Amino acid sequence: MDRDTSPVYQARYGFDLRTSTVVALSAAFTAALLLPGMPLLAQVLGLPLFGGGGLFMAYTALSRRVAFRVDATGVLLGGSPARYRATTAHVPWEDITGFVLWRQAAGSASVPYVGVTRRQGAPSLPGDGPKAHAALRFLAPVPPGTAVSSRAVTGWRFDKERLETAVAHFAPGTPVQDAH
Repeated sequence: MDRDTSPVYQARYGFDLRTSTVVALSAAFTAALLLPGMPLLAQVLGLPLFGGGGLFMAYTALSRRVAFRVDATGVLLGGSPARYRATTAHVPWEDITGFVLWRQAAGSASVPYVGVTRRQGAPSLPGDGPKAHAALRFLAPVPPGTAVSSRAVTGWRFDKERLETAVAHFAPGTPVQDAH
């Protein structure tokens, strides 16, 4: 089925504006650190930070792993790039009560998130525990359970309309709440 007409919503890690900018800036700083006359301390500290960080972000984008997927089985919450397999979670439709689009303050900016709300008693997800919930009560503007079942929209592109289309197809009546 054609990607644009399929009811499945899938987003993969790739080069979005933020990732491209960070990789380009990392490459520029790495090149500057390699110039003759650059202090050794700056090179020792800066090369792993900018060179390694830029390479890691490029690797993540090039991996094309699934960041977020909505299909007939439920929702796949793609894991963090550093520990993808251990942090990826699948939430079946019977555990989902809704979707929430929200933002986390990050200094003067904010990071968009998309997440699911789950029924009481749903099985735990990676990172879902009493200590995480205690911290998230103070850190996230959504309930801790929703924060745990959310993914930051960084390193991939989010399409609200396609998400709503997939949810309406696979779970009619399931709300998609925009809490921005």
